[in-house]
Amino acid sequence: MLLEERHTEILQMLAEKGSITTAEIQRKFAVGYDTAKRDLRLLEEQKLLKRTRGGALPIRNVAAGKPRGVTCRDFTEIKPNYYAIATEALTQLHDGDVIFISAATVGFFMAQNLPDDLHLRVVTNSTVMAEELRTKPNVRVIMLGGEMDEKGNCYDAFAVEMIRNLRFDTCFLTSAALSPAFGLSIQKSGAIPFWNAVMDASRRVIGLYPTEKIGFDSIVKIAPADRLHMLITDDNIAETDLNAFGDLGIEVVVVSAEGEPKEADGGEMPEA
Repeated sequence: MLLEERHTEILQMLAEKGSITTAEIQRKFAVGYDTAKRDLRLLEEQKLLKRTRGGALPIRNVAAGKPRGVTCRDFTEIKPNYYAIATEALTQLHDGDVIFISAATVGFFMAQNLPDDLHLRVVTNSTVMAEELRTKPNVRVIMLGGEMDEKGNCYDAFAVEMIRNLRFDTCFLTSAALSPAFGLSIQKSGAIPFWNAVMDASRRVIGLYPTEKIGFDSIVKIAPADRLHMLITDDNIAETDLNAFGDLGIEVVVVSAEGEPKEADGGEMPEA
């Protein structure tokens, strides 16, 4: 098979599956690890994909995000890396904490699995999250008000004013994308004051970002990446991104799909 034909098939596999690993390339085309790695490097140089630690992801459009009206509760498929990140985030909680959890899929998994042995106050701007949290016996919910959007979230000036009168031990945030250079980014500029108010009110800011969101930029910037004190991500993160976040002074916790944290000290990781 010609190199160009193999590359075409690799891109087709990537488009169909949403990700690809070097091991899959080796099996599919009966090539060695070095050849599979070189294929991905060449395709990345053409800006046709983004390499990760174990393979590659498609290049995302800057406007990529959830469809209109789709909420964090509507994704029934539990991706192992999302669940592992949410599970690791729970280890950052302490009894009596006041926390904010963003209304994203990984945040919803976190809300679903809050430990019963901790007494918490959870602040949310999401009616979907509030409905899930109200069933937790040891959780007191503070609901931020304002004009709701189509997903049941409040981001307007009323919600921002409420946040300015609150203080959080920790906020757990995610957004459409995160990159070392551009920082946290989203699709709609109207929510920028809200997210900055949440970070301003928090002693610790923890980002919950699967690698599908890392190394990409959405339309508008919320804040620089170093607003995060900690980043929890999965072990498919690209070495260049891992090192860049470390250089910014962000503590990076890397978890496997099974939820076991790994050291992320900025050392070398195998190249995809």
